[in-house]
Order: sequence, then C-alpha cells, then structure tokens
Amino acid sequence: MSAYALSEPWQHATTRSNGITLHYVHAGRGAPLVLIHGWPEYWRCWRKIIPALAARHNVIAYDLRGFGDSDKPPGNALESYTLELHVADLIGLLNALGLDRVGLVSHDCGANIAQGLARLAPDRVSGLFFFDCPYPGIGERWADPRVVRESWYQYLNQQTWAAEWLSADRANCRRYLKHCLEHWSHTPGAFDDDLEAWIDNYLKPGNLQGSFNWYIAMQPYRERLMREGPPKLSRITVPTCVRWGRSDPVLLPEFIDRLGDYFVDPDVAIVEEAGHFIAFERPTYAVTEILHFFERCN
Repeated sequence: MSAYALSEPWQHATTRSNGITLHYVHAGRGAPLVLIHGWPEYWRCWRKIIPALAARHNVIAYDLRGFGDSDKPPGNALESYTLELHVADLIGLLNALGLDRVGLVSHDCGANIAQGLARLAPDRVSGLFFFDCPYPGIGERWADPRVVRESWYQYLNQQTWAAEWLSADRANCRRYLKHCLEHWSHTPGAFDDDLEAWIDNYLKPGNLQGSFNWYIAMQPYRERLMREGPPKLSRITVPTCVRWGRSDPVLLPEFIDRLGDYFVDPDVAIVEEAGHFIAFERPTYAVTEILHFFERCN
C-alpha cells in the first residue's frame, strides 16, 4: 500500500514554544506520552505505533526544531540548535499543552533531549523509554574505528554545501536517505512504503539544513567525549527502560554496558531481528514494551 493511501488516525497541530512554532501530531486520551524522534526522521517515524499507543495514552509526536514542519531558526547552528534549546522547546511544548508530567519515548538524537529534561526537571517525567540510546557512557567509543566507519554521514551533514547539493536533485536525496534507512535496518525494505513521503519531507525548504544543524551543534560535545571519555554525572533517577537493536551498525549494542552508570536500575534488553529503527521495524514489539513499561510507571 502506498504511504499516501494510509489513513491518519491522528491530528496535526502547531503551537508556540520557546519563541518558535513546533508542529506535532496527537491522538488518544489518557496519561500523556511524548515521542521524540532522531535522524533521519521526523514525526512520521512513529506512525506504526501511534494508533496502538493512543488506545491507552494521549500521544504527542512532535518535530524537533529544524525538522519536519517545525520552525528552522536562522543563525549559527552552534547558537541556534543547542541541546539546551531543544530541551527548552520540549518544556515549552509541555507548558503550551498543559502537561505537567509526561512519559517520554525517544530514539537516537531525541534520547539526548529526553535525558536533558530528566536531569533538568525530573518531576515532569514519569518514565524514560529509549530505543538505541546515545548517552554519555559511550564516551571515547565514538572514536572506535567501527563507529567512525559508519558515522561518516555525521561529518557529511556538517559540510556547508551538503544540504544545497542534496536538495538540488531528488534522485540524490532519495539515494542518500534510502541508504541510511535501509543500511541501518535489520531487514531492507522496512521503509519502502514511506520512502517518497520521507523524501518529500526532507526536500521542503530548509529541512535538510535544519536537520543537519543538529550535528553541527552537537559536534563539540562528541569531540569532548572522544578526547576525555565518559563524564562523571549523577545518575538519572527517573524510571528508565532501554531497548537496543541487535543489528544497529551506528549505535553498537555493546554500548549498553555503562547504562547503569548514568541511570538508576535501568531495564535494558537487546532486541533481536532489529536494527536502528525498532519502532518502525518491529512495531508490535515496540508497542508491547512501551505499554508494559508505562503501566508500571503510572
């Protein structure tokens, strides 16, 4: 079935947050769950799990600043796309929607934002559910040759010409996104029904550069981890669940080994037959795990 033939059991909306406009989709009623995407994603990466989660929860999946239909603030990415601003965006979103306390489901880049909120305002987070979670404990291993070989895209995304070059030709944009989505998945073809929608999204004015700004803003932090190793931080006390794809070539599953240094008693498991995109590759499993975890939290 074509992506464009899919019915949409959710509603689209926007709100002002932290001085910008954020786009989000929402569905369902009950205890709120906020879904935070990574790269190369936008809210649609959650489409396979939103309906089932919405049967029990008020689900909000938003586009990060620079992504999807959210604003792309101008200026130097090192100043306009910092992790602190992304966390402030999330707080602003919760305030605008009148949500005092929420569960956070996050992946990839979004995991950094979820951790940021849990450290800054733990009283506002009922639980943290992560898929393939970058966290400080990866430390110097960002420079592991296996990781460097797979993370070349992060350096391409920081080139001043990359967004213009990729957006000038739909075929090039398709080739790039298709490679990332398929190569990081356990089974090629998981995104076939959605690929054209993905390309349409990233070819909207400013979307490639807006998403690339994440990597520009985060590069100093990554380099510090490479040089200095994992920092000593107090452990996050919010209940935490981590599910990590066995076949993820970017965030290696062996990186789970230091999660206990940064989270109190995390529930951690490796997911077989899944790569980087568990919620898209194994949606039934993802829904079951998320619902079971937040039943214990609420």
